[in-house]
Amino acid sequence: MQAATPPDNHAALMALIKARHAELSPQFQAGARYLADHPDDVAVLSMRSIATRAQVQSAALVRLAQQLGFAGWPELKSIFVERLRAGPAGYAEKAGALAGKDGQERDLVTEVFTVQQRNLATTESANHAALDAAASLLQAAPRVHVAGFRAAHPIAYTLHYLYRLLRPSVQLLSGQGGTLEMDLRALQAGEAVVVVSFAPYSSEALLVAQAARQAGCQVVAISDSAISPLALQADASIVIAVDSPSFFPSIVAGIAAVESLAELLVARAGADAVQAIGVAEKQLRALGAYADTSNDVN
Repeated sequence: MQAATPPDNHAALMALIKARHAELSPQFQAGARYLADHPDDVAVLSMRSIATRAQVQSAALVRLAQQLGFAGWPELKSIFVERLRAGPAGYAEKAGALAGKDGQERDLVTEVFTVQQRNLATTESANHAALDAAASLLQAAPRVHVAGFRAAHPIAYTLHYLYRLLRPSVQLLSGQGGTLEMDLRALQAGEAVVVVSFAPYSSEALLVAQAARQAGCQVVAISDSAISPLALQADASIVIAVDSPSFFPSIVAGIAAVESLAELLVARAGADAVQAIGVAEKQLRALGAYADTSNDVN
């Protein structure tokens, strides 16, 4: 049954898809699932490309749009274009929606874990080539810098911590004490800079990417869209899924992506990496970085 009037915004469209999902045909369900899971793709890709990725016929997308109350595909796509232009909902708005779900704790926990599993699967399937390209770029660079601020900082710090175990010269551009501009002045042509950010994009991350380009550095972007301000300036771009039913973007897939990148770098470095990690581990133990958990009684 066709909807009487089409939704006028993305949230209303998602609510309609969820309400109507059970009554849709398998082809329509596959198309609707892609709309829900890849909203940025719908905004920028052709209908044919989306049909291929969703593994449905192009005509099925047209009929799905009509089932949802739209005159055709262009009218449905306009909802996604407007969503991309408007940017994500604010943290407070999302928190307000969560506050209205008091008493549904079990459902909320299940929803969070379900979304994270989907984020991981989406990020993994889309980034094999991108991770390989990023690893090649970093391995070839004479020096590597990593930057990520606010919500993206844990992802950047994880990469910095792991990569530094086999390459001690890796630098974290943290900007602590107002030193970011001074650090950026030291960037040299040919070096690599990894910048992590997702909407709402931090001004510092964009500043780092711009300064890196101006200095002649190679830029690796880790962001939430292939057309993010970071990705558009990058030599290699890793796109992570940050969807979350919570009020805050998810960093789970981002952490998995940089762990995968570190694994690739270790595998490529081979025996040199093994030796460097072994030396780092011995030094950390000697410095008392790890607690003594032995049961020996002295």
